[in-house]
Amino acid sequence: MNNNYLIPANSKKSQLILGFFTPLDLILFGSGCAITIILLIVLQNATFGELILIIMPALITGFLVMPVMYYHNVLQFITNILMYMNNPKRYYWRGWCIYDDETK
Repeated sequence: MNNNYLIPANSKKSQLILGFFTPLDLILFGSGCAITIILLIVLQNATFGELILIIMPALITGFLVMPVMYYHNVLQFITNILMYMNNPKRYYWRGWCIYDDETK
């Protein structure tokens, strides 16, 4: 094989529940759905606007655990963005440039 290693693209999927979800994702989505069901039971004579507000916990948590390309899900994507924005790194150029000499 000439020491060429190929890691399959879906190697992390085996660690996820149903290939998409972590336990935290299922807890988050389950709690959003539970809140929605409780609100639907409690507020039976809701208008259309109230019904949209009642369904929002399930929709928001469903959006957060929805799988997206190159990331586990939207929640992981938002987490990565926040970590990148709040922890800026400073990269110093070190290369083989003629103008990189410090003895000028």
